[in-house]
Amino acid sequence: MKAASKNILIISICIMILLVFSSYGADEKQKSEDKFENKFNMSYIYFGNSSLYTDRVDCTRNSLNEISPNYFNIDESGNLSLTPALDKKFIEDMHERGVRVVPFISNHWDRAAGLAALHNRKKLAADVADVINTYDLDGINVDIENVTEKEREMYTDFVRILRETLPDDKTIAVAVAANPNGFTTGWHGSYDYARLAKYSDYLMFMAYDEHYQNSKPGPVSSMSFSRKTIESALKEVPKEKIVLGIPFYGRIWKNDSDDFQGNGVSIKRAEELIRTYKGIVTFDEKSKSPYAVITINEKDSKPKVYGETLTSGTYTIWFENEESIKHKLKLVQEFDIKGTGSWSLGDEEENTWDYYKLWLNGCYFNDAEGHWAADYILSAYKNNLIKGMTENSFKPEEPLTRAQAAVIMVRLLDYDTFAERNKTFDDILGHWAQASIDTARRNGIINGIGDNIFKPEGPVTREQVAVMLDNILKQKMKSEREVNSNHGFSDVTIKNNSWSYESICAMKQYGIISGFSDGSFKPAQALTRAEMTVLIDKFASFIEQ
Repeated sequence: MKAASKNILIISICIMILLVFSSYGADEKQKSEDKFENKFNMSYIYFGNSSLYTDRVDCTRNSLNEISPNYFNIDESGNLSLTPALDKKFIEDMHERGVRVVPFISNHWDRAAGLAALHNRKKLAADVADVINTYDLDGINVDIENVTEKEREMYTDFVRILRETLPDDKTIAVAVAANPNGFTTGWHGSYDYARLAKYSDYLMFMAYDEHYQNSKPGPVSSMSFSRKTIESALKEVPKEKIVLGIPFYGRIWKNDSDDFQGNGVSIKRAEELIRTYKGIVTFDEKSKSPYAVITINEKDSKPKVYGETLTSGTYTIWFENEESIKHKLKLVQEFDIKGTGSWSLGDEEENTWDYYKLWLNGCYFNDAEGHWAADYILSAYKNNLIKGMTENSFKPEEPLTRAQAAVIMVRLLDYDTFAERNKTFDDILGHWAQASIDTARRNGIINGIGDNIFKPEGPVTREQVAVMLDNILKQKMKSEREVNSNHGFSDVTIKNNSWSYESICAMKQYGIISGFSDGSFKPAQALTRAEMTVLIDKFASFIEQ
């Protein structure tokens, strides 16, 4: 029994050792699996010169995953008709940028063409597949509108045939009517939401035209309309297949007239009209939508909207602006749906892309909007590596403190933190970051500044962060490394930077740090919070390799 007990004890100890040495790898695997992924965002592109499409995508500041251009029409016989916009160079440009090209096929509200297409669905699906293959497109967005509940089965079958015809790596999306009221007849009734979701990668809910041409004036997409659209969709469609449509347009009504009753107007054009005619903008709190009233006098120049001249008179414009779009973007986080789509690219205000990706992904720092490091800030924040200074402020240009740097290092490695009772720095007892600072010290990541002082609220310098990151790297690299001392920085020398020299060289060699345009590194300069998010991203990418 004693011998058996001894063997059991030895086996138990071995298992514990194995668990200790394997736990870090398991933590890394879990951390990788839990890594934040951006919400999906697509946009249709329809108006204007197709030669400008690439420029329009570039204006989105890397906010798009997918672009849906107007390449496929349905003719009166229900056959595929390619538009002049189809452009191989654009497709190649998008692929170079990591943007998928999924053109939409549309009957443009022509019921006869839509009916013919559904009756012709097998041939139409085959023709679509051939063009997708020929032009190296990434899928198809089905936008057949204004058919009825009588065509519901054929509509679903068309999407099923597409799914069976196209390779698995090709996207199949369907643009569907927003249906907050649960209508089962008319064009709403043509969509079998549950079965369409089964055969497609996502459904793009067109949550707009709440008020429309010849309706009474009102918002194109109120907050309640968007919310109810999602709530209704969730009854039949998995949340990961729901894309919320956001309008980049409004509608204009001429007061006391039968002219211009709900004509469409792009956000960009609406803002121009408001500025030119000194319109008064009101934000309607109930609908979370803005509207403006403009007056065009007899002597004023007469503007055009989509080719139609606005004559003298008073007009009411319901449209979207930054505030209304931000409210809608918050719904993506609230309901945890796949993401958003918009109609249509190029109609929005230029500053839209300063905030869109941040708000889409639940990052509401006003001072990160339009910032050069916005993408890095978003990634670091959503991966819980760095927090904001307040709910709405990140303070990207403020110096990062030594305490904040220690916290980031510990989070980067996913360490469990606990404070030391005895072996701790004299000036961090009771500090909010003591557990992280003690953990970073215990694991050989950080050092003090001398005399057992850490100076937690002091700014961390660029060379100090280089050393911290290098300390982590030394632990992770299994084989001995050779560091190239040819760093190229004019202000980094062994004599002046003896304690940080090797780390600076290593971080430069591995592409984690870079210097300034004048060839300097500025080792003693405080590192900003924005700069730290860039280093985190580069370091994490290097570790993953």
